[in-house]
Amino acid sequence: MEISFFVNNRKYTLKVDPKDSLLSILRDQLNLTATKNGCSQGHCGACTVVMNGEAIKSCLIRPRKLDGANIITIEGISPRYPNDELHPIQKAFIETTAVQCGFCTSGYIMELYALYERSTNVSEQEIKSTLDGHLCRCTGYKPVLDAALLAQELLNRNKS
Repeated sequence: MEISFFVNNRKYTLKVDPKDSLLSILRDQLNLTATKNGCSQGHCGACTVVMNGEAIKSCLIRPRKLDGANIITIEGISPRYPNDELHPIQKAFIETTAVQCGFCTSGYIMELYALYERSTNVSEQEIKSTLDGHLCRCTGYKPVLDAALLAQELLNRNKS
């Protein structure tokens, strides 16, 4: 089947197998490899990207849902900031040492990106609920929560 969709503000028209996942299309056809395959079942969150403004597990999305969609991957968030700087969420993960092996990091960042695109004034409990579907075996969850809180602070600081 053929689909047309946007990834990181660039239009693609691709021939895909209807059984492919968005994850495999991103990694294998578009060479956007920062989105990781952890479980192929939507349980770990490593494959999270933003589709039409919502964080989704890309391993669960089939091509029929992609036609006309707007996808943002972690490769697409940094260019939005001046001077090729990292996105404030990325900066927060580095500053709080919430990155160890890095396998789960892009999924966490994209989940937070979707959340903070809606609002940068959310409670700690809402952040925890949002990140509940993500697994990390290296840093534990405290540094990730610290990064999420710092990211919110940085984003609010950038608004003023």
